[in-house]
Amino acid sequence: MKKILLLVCVVIFMVPFLSGCGKPVIIRVGYDEFMEQKNVSRQIEIWPAYAITVFLYSNPSTGFSWSESADISDQSVVQQYYHGFIAPKESVPGAPGEERWQFKAIAKGTSTIKMLYSRPGEDKPEWTFTLNVTVKPAFPISN
Repeated sequence: MKKILLLVCVVIFMVPFLSGCGKPVIIRVGYDEFMEQKNVSRQIEIWPAYAITVFLYSNPSTGFSWSESADISDQSVVQQYYHGFIAPKESVPGAPGEERWQFKAIAKGTSTIKMLYSRPGEDKPEWTFTLNVTVKPAFPISN
């Protein structure tokens, strides 16, 4: 009986770690990085149910803003569930803030998330951010 109870406890303890249940991945890109390169990209490998939070520099007082919805190549793999602006800590006119997107890994596969920073009516974005996401199987499969 003790062995069964111990096994049940171990399984209950390990399942969240093995499944990646809700573990967050945070990506932040600031002004300096966008000034160095106008097209910033990242690559991540995660598991289903992981949350991805992306923070990107933003200054709406310049007339520029990030796309409200990210362009996601395969929404059966990754889905966006939030986007919002975080105001600067100091209340100085023209001070920059950040925009935050939140995504969730849904299923095994690959998907590309892309956001554009531009002024309304302009065809060419000032900056782009691309995130290449690989979602691994929930449990390792041995060959």
